Amino acid sequence: MNTTLNVRIEKKIKAEASKALSGLGLDMSTAVKMFLYQVVAEQGIPFVPTKNPAAIRARWDAQVADTLKRPGYKTAGELHRALTKAR
Repeated sequence: MNTTLNVRIEKKIKAEASKALSGLGLDMSTAVKMFLYQVVAEQGIPFVPTKNPAAIRARWDAQVADTLKRPGYKTAGELHRALTKAR
């Protein structure tokens, strides 16, 4: 069973968000649903709210460094074997 969620937001923010989401192929309703599903999955806000560019860059750099530490795969077969071993 579905329910309705009403949210009050400034007109300018709604328009800018709608434009950004449209560029991603999403509408506002789908984006809000995605956010709420992630809140449930992570049991919290699925991002760290900040306007600090240095903090955003530091978090990005840390994520990239962590990703680069992981093993790479030359073929799909190598990846498949690694994934099936993990089970």
